[in-house]
Amino acid sequence: MPFNTFTRRGLLGGLAGTAALGLAPRLAAAQTAVLSPVALQLSWLHSAQFAGSYIAQDRGWWAEEGLEVALLPGGPNAPVEPPVVSGTALIGISAADYTAAAVEQGAPFRILGVAMQKNPFVIASLPANPVNAPADLAGKKIGMALANTPVLQALCTLNGVDIGAIEIVPTQYSAQPLLAGEVDCLLCWETDLPVAMAMQGIDSVTMLMADHGYAVHSQTYIATEDSLANRRAELVGLMRGEVRGWEEYRLDTDAAAELTLRMFPDAGLDLETQKLQAARQVPLMFSDLTDANGFGWWTDETVAANIETLALLGRTVTPDLWDRSILEEVHAG
Repeated sequence: MPFNTFTRRGLLGGLAGTAALGLAPRLAAAQTAVLSPVALQLSWLHSAQFAGSYIAQDRGWWAEEGLEVALLPGGPNAPVEPPVVSGTALIGISAADYTAAAVEQGAPFRILGVAMQKNPFVIASLPANPVNAPADLAGKKIGMALANTPVLQALCTLNGVDIGAIEIVPTQYSAQPLLAGEVDCLLCWETDLPVAMAMQGIDSVTMLMADHGYAVHSQTYIATEDSLANRRAELVGLMRGEVRGWEEYRLDTDAAAELTLRMFPDAGLDLETQKLQAARQVPLMFSDLTDANGFGWWTDETVAANIETLALLGRTVTPDLWDRSILEEVHAG
């Protein structure tokens, strides 16, 4: 699943400020230089989920890096991994479990950065019958796709809950079964079905699975080993633009949502929904760790937690799946 300039902001003080910083000549040079075409494969359809990338493109920050970046939408029929393996996309936005599965099949991937510090999976319920902790799932009916049963099993294992005490009800990806009383809770993303309910004026309770041991990096940047060996400058440039875009996004998520609709007016997006989705992403993407080290960061400890959870999902990986060298170069700059 899942998600240029903010014209009302300008470039941090306008052209006078950029000239004083020596950036105006660099921007002019970027406009006249021959740019290298590369592509970033998104994990889902265009939405505010990817607004940091839209900012980087709209502000011309990739052009400053000598890149002309195409943003390729994903979706149910557009998996991330094949374009990256084939070289159609330089980088893809995936998730550690999908990447681990691809690596097991021989794909030469490395994870370069982690956009979501906390996995967005939640158990969503209603205030009258809340699920506040994994133990509350016992005796409940949960609506979910059967394909996500390993996810629920991992959560239960991590928290000592008997999955047999939970009734799994196969449902479409919609809040309706919960609202109709057909189920007690839903397995979903923090940024979609709870947002849809909020837009209808319906309060919900969301238990973030990451707060209960479910550690699977999501919205991860992946590239091939060949690109790491032979296209490092492009990787650094693309990731530098991403970092700048997401840091700017954090400052004004409403503006990020507005930009999303301006760039993709035919995507069928609702502005208020996009604003709420954009705001709810922030605590998933930024943390004390990113404040200290920069957007996209991870540590040996977070990797170890990922490896533990991935093992519960039936995926065996080693720490070298994560390669921080590109990100270190970006943040060193």
